Amino acid sequence: MAVSKATVSDTTDQDSVLCRKILGSRRWSNYWWAAVTAVGGTGFLLAGISSYTGLNLLPFADPTQLIFIPQGIVMCFYGTAALLLSLYLWLICIWNVGGGYNRFDKEAQEVEIFRWGFPGKNRRIDFKYPLSSVTAIRVEIREGLNPKRALYLKIKGKGDIPMTRVGQPISLAAVENQGAELARFLQVPLEGL
Repeated sequence: MAVSKATVSDTTDQDSVLCRKILGSRRWSNYWWAAVTAVGGTGFLLAGISSYTGLNLLPFADPTQLIFIPQGIVMCFYGTAALLLSLYLWLICIWNVGGGYNRFDKEAQEVEIFRWGFPGKNRRIDFKYPLSSVTAIRVEIREGLNPKRALYLKIKGKGDIPMTRVGQPISLAAVENQGAELARFLQVPLEGL
C-alpha cells in the first residue's frame, strides 16, 4: 500500500490531524559516502587487478609496480570491501530505510507510527494505537561526545516509542518545540524538560 502525499503532510489539517514526516536513509550524507566509497573502492580494486595482470588499468598511477602478494591482494580486498559498503549504502537509500511518518488523528482517535524497513515480510513497520493509550510525550536530551536529542511517545503497557529520526541530532530548540506542540495537540504532559 503506497502512502499518498495528501496523507503525509507536515502540517495540521483542521486541528484534528497532525502528521510529521520522518527522514530516513535518503540523506545527502549517505549519497555522498556511497559515491565516495564506490569511486575509492573501484580505484583500489583496479590497482590490485593491475598488480596481478601487469596491465595498467588506472590512468593516473602505475600499480603494475606493486607486488601482488601482499600489496595487490590487500588492494583487492580493500576495493571489494569498499564496493560492498557502497552497495549497502545505495540500497538503504533506494529502500529509504527508517523513513516514514507519525500521524495523530483526533477524529479517528488513533496514533499511527509508520516506518520503512529492509525488504522482506516486515518491510512495512506500521503501529496503530488508540489516542486514549498515550500517557505522555517524553523528551530525552543527552550531551557529550555522543549527543542525543529525541522525542518518545509513552503508551500504556507498551513503553516508549521513538518519534524522531535516527542520525544527526536535531537542535535543542527544535526538540523542545516539537515536543511542546505534540503534547499540546494530544493534551498530554511533556516529560523530561
